[in-house]
Amino acid sequence: MGRDIDTIQFTREDRRRYREKVKMCLRVLEGLIDAGRFSTGRRTLGVELEVYLTDDRAQVLPVNAEVLAALASPDFQTELAQFNMEFATPPRPVQGDCFVQVEDELRQSLIRASAKAEDFDAHVVMIGILPTLTDFDVTEQNLSANPRYKALNDAILNARGEDLIIHIEGDETLSTVTNSILFEAACTSMQLHLQVDPDDFARYWNAAQVVSGPLVAMAANSPFFLGKRLHHETRIALFEQATDTRTEELAEQGVRPRVWFGEKWLTQGVLELFEENVRYFPSLLPITEATDPDEILASGDIPRLEELTLHNGTVYRWNRPVYDIAGGRPHLRIENRVLPAGPTVIDCAANVALYYGLLAGLADTQAPVWPEMSFTAAEDNFFAAARYGIGAELYWPGIGMVGAQELMLRHLIPLAQRGLEAWDIDASDIDRYLSIIERRAVTGRNGAVWQIEAFDHVLESHGLSRAAAREAVTTRYTELHQQGEPVHTWPVTAGDALGNGA
Repeated sequence: MGRDIDTIQFTREDRRRYREKVKMCLRVLEGLIDAGRFSTGRRTLGVELEVYLTDDRAQVLPVNAEVLAALASPDFQTELAQFNMEFATPPRPVQGDCFVQVEDELRQSLIRASAKAEDFDAHVVMIGILPTLTDFDVTEQNLSANPRYKALNDAILNARGEDLIIHIEGDETLSTVTNSILFEAACTSMQLHLQVDPDDFARYWNAAQVVSGPLVAMAANSPFFLGKRLHHETRIALFEQATDTRTEELAEQGVRPRVWFGEKWLTQGVLELFEENVRYFPSLLPITEATDPDEILASGDIPRLEELTLHNGTVYRWNRPVYDIAGGRPHLRIENRVLPAGPTVIDCAANVALYYGLLAGLADTQAPVWPEMSFTAAEDNFFAAARYGIGAELYWPGIGMVGAQELMLRHLIPLAQRGLEAWDIDASDIDRYLSIIERRAVTGRNGAVWQIEAFDHVLESHGLSRAAAREAVTTRYTELHQQGEPVHTWPVTAGDALGNGA
């Protein structure tokens, strides 16, 4: 959930002052860590979920302001586009029945949002990218009203100095140009937070990087964009390109992208990531607060480090560090941003359990695998998983190249089970959620595969145009996701894919 701002005009002096303040915040952060001021011993999780708003014909409906006003709850927030919004679960310890609680809260939030959306003839849809999106939908006229979105849009385009180029080669090829960052709004995700101790941060962040590829392979849910079948998780490439401040020349020179997997394992701790942010990335929103972190610290309080956190929020790492304060003490979190939304609440909950189980398994129950795995191999896994989804070939230490399904069934599900047991998750819940991942791996069907298969069946069996087929499949997807059965059970025959409209 983003931070509000009240200005979109910045001067050269603003940028100089902001850079100095960010460096000051970085020094204060290091001092807080060295002094042992951080909250420790609390392993908590939190989930944020982004959704679409659509009409009865599966087209986006830009009514988030109206729906949010009707909800009148801080649990629901705007997103970049008027056809998106977001809701979150409160933080809780990772233990016992925590995943059941997350599942119940996501379902109740979805029910609440859907009930209010109905008043505006809208549906709430959890999906990585809506297949029916058009060029007209992802233009600046659909930008949400919050000034921070306009400021971010202008800052990225001004930093780039030219229009954004979107070029994605997949099953088909998409090449287009845009003059706004609204293409980013096509990408709806589920973000997972884990609070960790400063001394443990490097271990857990490295583990999060390792598991990102397998997670994306199993959970891919974004095969279509602007009428093209692209990657199984097109969201990854699209988000990278839709916020790229680099011109072609800068990219060729090796300038880092703001949407970034990273380039090396952590060896020291979280400061390495914040230092990279300062070293490699100029400011996008140079907003400087009047507060002095040193004075706040001297008074006995904990500074919020606003400039550092704002800057961190404009570097879109797939596994991002988060500094925050709760109960008067600072803490650190890892925010995992690789997973798409959907297809159903139970699928989301299973993905959540898999992620935390793999983190625990890699970080706490065995020797680390990253000393035996190059960082480039982890990055290659990530992009191979985005391109080919559950059919990807991935590298794993001690095994070599292996299919994502076999890797999950033979190695990663048992690893996640050991991790969840080590974190005292209820045995029945471990079985329930990991069995969903197991069946997904056995059937080879996740959200992306269902969309592709259903589209092919509808196109071939009903003689529809491609646009009509995407509408039919998206409508059926919406119906099935509302029914709530896990995606590996969804039918894909031509008649079933269309539902009652066959």
